Amino acid sequence: MPLLRFLRRKMWNTRWLTASTLLGLIMAVAFTTSIPMYADGSLKRVVAGSLQEKSGGFPAGSVLLRYQAAGSDKADLEALADVDGYIHEDLPASIGFPFSIYVRTYSIRGSQISPEDPSKVDPSKRRQMTIVAQPDLNEHIELANGQLPSDKLQNGIVEAIIHEEAMYRGDIHVGDVFNYPITGGLGIAPLRVKVVGTFKEKQDADLYWYQGMESVLGQFYVNDALFNDYILKQKKIPLNLANWYYAFDLKDIQTSQISSLENKLERLDIVLFQKLKNTKVDVSFLPMLGEFKTQSIQLQILLFTLAAPMIAMVFYYIVMNARQSLERQRSVIAVLRSRGGSTRQIIWIYLLEGIILGGIALLVGPLLGWFMAKSIGSSSGFLTFVDRKAVPVGMSAESLLYGVAAVVIALLASIIPAIVYARASIVDYKKQLARSDRTPVWQRWYLDIALLGVVGYGYYLFDQRQVLSVKTGLTSDQLQVHPLLFFVPALSIIALGLFFLRIFPWLLKFGNWLSRRFVPVPVYLTLTQLSRSSKAYYPLMLLLILTLGLGVYNSSAARTIDLNSTERTLYQYGTDVIIQTVWEGFSDDLPDPNASPQDGSGGNGSGGNSSGAGGAGAGSGAGSGAPGGAGGPGGQGEGPPPKLRYVEPPFQVFRELPGVTQAARVLKTKGNVVAGGKTLGQGMVLGIDNVDFAKVGWFRRDLFKAHPNQYLNLLGTYEQAVIVPTSFAQKYQIKEGDLINITVAQQQLEFVVVATVPYWPSQYPDQTPFFITNLEYIYDQASIVPYEVWLKMDEGAKVTPIVEALAAKNMQIASVQDVRNELITQKKHPSRGGVFGILSLGFLVSVIVSLIGYVLYWFFNLSSRVVQFGVLRAMGLSRRQLTGMLLLEQISTAGLSIALGIGIGKLTSYLFLPFLQTTENVKTQVPPFRVVFNARDTDQLYIVVGFMMLTGAALLFLHIRRLRVHQAVKLGEEK
Repeated sequence: MPLLRFLRRKMWNTRWLTASTLLGLIMAVAFTTSIPMYADGSLKRVVAGSLQEKSGGFPAGSVLLRYQAAGSDKADLEALADVDGYIHEDLPASIGFPFSIYVRTYSIRGSQISPEDPSKVDPSKRRQMTIVAQPDLNEHIELANGQLPSDKLQNGIVEAIIHEEAMYRGDIHVGDVFNYPITGGLGIAPLRVKVVGTFKEKQDADLYWYQGMESVLGQFYVNDALFNDYILKQKKIPLNLANWYYAFDLKDIQTSQISSLENKLERLDIVLFQKLKNTKVDVSFLPMLGEFKTQSIQLQILLFTLAAPMIAMVFYYIVMNARQSLERQRSVIAVLRSRGGSTRQIIWIYLLEGIILGGIALLVGPLLGWFMAKSIGSSSGFLTFVDRKAVPVGMSAESLLYGVAAVVIALLASIIPAIVYARASIVDYKKQLARSDRTPVWQRWYLDIALLGVVGYGYYLFDQRQVLSVKTGLTSDQLQVHPLLFFVPALSIIALGLFFLRIFPWLLKFGNWLSRRFVPVPVYLTLTQLSRSSKAYYPLMLLLILTLGLGVYNSSAARTIDLNSTERTLYQYGTDVIIQTVWEGFSDDLPDPNASPQDGSGGNGSGGNSSGAGGAGAGSGAGSGAPGGAGGPGGQGEGPPPKLRYVEPPFQVFRELPGVTQAARVLKTKGNVVAGGKTLGQGMVLGIDNVDFAKVGWFRRDLFKAHPNQYLNLLGTYEQAVIVPTSFAQKYQIKEGDLINITVAQQQLEFVVVATVPYWPSQYPDQTPFFITNLEYIYDQASIVPYEVWLKMDEGAKVTPIVEALAAKNMQIASVQDVRNELITQKKHPSRGGVFGILSLGFLVSVIVSLIGYVLYWFFNLSSRVVQFGVLRAMGLSRRQLTGMLLLEQISTAGLSIALGIGIGKLTSYLFLPFLQTTENVKTQVPPFRVVFNARDTDQLYIVVGFMMLTGAALLFLHIRRLRVHQAVKLGEEK
């Protein structure tokens, strides 16, 4: 009890440090528990859909158990009852998930049936049927004719019902009696089966018919009790097949349950075989569980790797606070130790304090972690949390274990120094004070240099693309996020920060030596104080460098991932919505009487003449070309295929569609390119209306030397103007003003090059060169062929009203592409949301930790230097001089650390973020990859930094104002 009273007083006297340590523990627990919570929620979101896709037509969570008689083997009925009882009662409890359907099906060997009265039923028709018993049949069917089969034998006849469609296929009627030959059992006489009714299923997609309706059509359904008592027991007819089917609902599955469920399903085969030979699992979701486990582990590794620097930063913040507290109490610990207090008692005091704070953190932290996980699930970008259905998040034993681990690690990091201090007497304490200028361990062992070597090696591996080939959780059409791309940069920030702290004292000593003859006394005192006790500022400086550097890197990484992934998609589509309508066309097989044979690859067919370079037919008067080469050499073919004339739908309709702000016609067709009489291969021709295209196309301004509209204006200078790719022009030495020929719609057209551009919306010059020209020129010179319609939409406008409006005008749609839906799909991907959520929360945590750490450090630093300030005031320094001296001290330490943190964060971003491109998409990354720094993020950092500095200055001012010189000097005498 005295120990607890002492602990309570100690915690109250150091309540600010205690509260800050508790805050750090809560943040560590919350951050750590939020990741498995989010991973579980993501797993719940995708599990049902993925299982549905990979279960071979069975619903999610399907388990099909099967007994199949082998050869002449007969199923032991007692063993059959045993395995049936286990499957019906014990298996669902073992699986531990609810099921939506359970079906048991028994059947004997199928036979070719024959009518008992050939005069009533056609005996020549082949009918193959199987007698089946399936409980609860009446709950899933509707009788079409007749009645349900009886559970009693009627005059030696077994009653059965069949599906309505089976009646038509087999030419079977209600009341017909058939002989069903059997093998095995008592006697050789066939079973007599009477059809007493027909049925149809109540619901089309009823899971009760798991075997498929085609199988149902070949089955006689008899009463379940009759099947067991008469067929199996009395007649001793061997059971041929038994199926037990479950559809489990796995929507609430958690990551922690996967391993246990895998073990149970793997053992199920052994259990079933031991109960009844030849019984096994035919279909289960066991293979999918392995995939889900892998996905979940990959996601957790990715998120934990992203969060590891932030979690380490929080731990460092906890350790820094604990060390400040211990440093303030070290003399008290030494006095207690020298006056009879045992080491165990002192350790127990700090251990109990850690247990109390850890217990509170474990109570509050998971609740905050739950909100964090929900925030991660609703993240659609960096610091962007949308109001949508979030990932289903819940508490789990696994997440709580992570929280306990976080508390234990944090407490060990703070209690171990207390144990060291508790073993030291007052003499040891004074000895250590005399050696306070000793360099830290990491400097003596050159750990900063070693870390720089590790970072350099990591950069080398990234540069050689030896690491980035590992697959991550993001889909292939998005940027790949390798976990090491956040771990290695975090190490680089730490390493550069430590390296700067190594040279920081040298810089101070050099500045002190350089300026000692002409600087004012307060400045000289500040430089002297910093150079002599620089080690005391290391914790704060490293915290600021680490938090701000990570904040800058994480914000830049998130913005870079988001922007480049979004721009790739926008560039791929080129506009908001692309619609391809169905064009009406009719055949034109009348020959062109004015065409004459020419040399070329075109043949001279019987139906007319065709000619032109590369086998393109000469256009008719109506502007329609016929494919050349239809006939063989010498013109012995059957003539060219019929031409198609298309009727262009009214384009004004698209401009008037609901939600459409602009519309443009875009013709995409391939054509052969010829320049200087030399064939240059095939390219993609884009026929556009330059004014309309300027209003709908997506352009990234920095990709072009001039504004994109200037290039579009050049198309208006000549009707035959064409814009070609820069890479294509450089390859074939094509300049502005050169003439090229392109075959478009089977007609060779002449164009004049007016400009070259590196990229164009929806076009990839490294794969296929593109040629941008005027659509009207193509239609004047060649056939009218279908084009796409590009639409610029209002904010939030839907595509459905467009489809309905076109349908109302009898315009059929061949395809619709909506870039906004693709962007939404990308943003909903669990890995993408997890990355942005973790980075967003990490950024916010960095800001909070740096702010609190800065304020607390300076508060306790100033409190511990009361005697020093009193002596300086007594020696003649004014309050203004003392305040200026301390402000200079803050600027020289905290200000420099802040600048370094931001600078190191930006340097790390420029070095490592380009590696977000994988080996594959480096070649196909269009538009080119760029590292992004958002001004809003930087402004937020500057606001926090400004608030920190103002708070520090306010603390200085208040501290100096409250300082009483005589009290400080007297306190120094007492000490």
